[in-house]
Amino acid sequence: MAHFVLIPGADGRGWYWHRVAPLLEDLGNSTVSVDLPVSDPTAGIERYVATVLEAIGGRRSDLVLVGQSLGGFIAPIAAAEAQADQIILLNAMVPTPGESAGAWWENTGQGQARADHYAREGLDLPAEFDPIEAFFHDFPPDVFQEAMAMGAQPARFDNLFSEPWPLAGWPDIPTRVLQARDDRFFPLEFQHRVVSERLGIEIEEVPGGHLAALSHPKEVAEKLLAQPA
Repeated sequence: MAHFVLIPGADGRGWYWHRVAPLLEDLGNSTVSVDLPVSDPTAGIERYVATVLEAIGGRRSDLVLVGQSLGGFIAPIAAAEAQADQIILLNAMVPTPGESAGAWWENTGQGQARADHYAREGLDLPAEFDPIEAFFHDFPPDVFQEAMAMGAQPARFDNLFSEPWPLAGWPDIPTRVLQARDDRFFPLEFQHRVVSERLGIEIEEVPGGHLAALSHPKEVAEKLLAQPA
């Protein structure tokens, strides 16, 4: 059985994985959901990676590191340090050597890809970014209410977004990329292109939007448990 290290995105709360983790554990796996230091603007890549490694502790076998969204910048570095057995990305940013998280958006063309996606789907792209519209459009009402009750996590990425990604290349660790079909933030067609260009692999589709682990936990858990090709 595997030990899943579940890394959230820019919200930073391990709570993001709270609907997936029990499904993994019910089948005999172990999990740890990481809380990232997103409220500290001085925290950079080293601090984020150290936070993940601290959550891993002394475990060095059957490790699967899962990174969602911004977690795609952190998971491969921590996986290399911990000599993980597998990396899985979910609706994630895929960095290249020397690229900062701040530069990733323009480098990949995310903004234009998002606008193109809205046009194809007949959606109105808000003039100002609306997290409710972008992230919560596919949530069950009860999960939406729970998320709203928690409120937004104050987040600052001054250092994290300015630092170059430090690896010379992607770790030599089996990697899978899961992508939600209805993600309005990182559209499916956009991720097909970015992942193909940067990792040379095909993505695996799951239902849901950008926060698919909350809206479709069963399907995400099933994909996480699938054997790598």
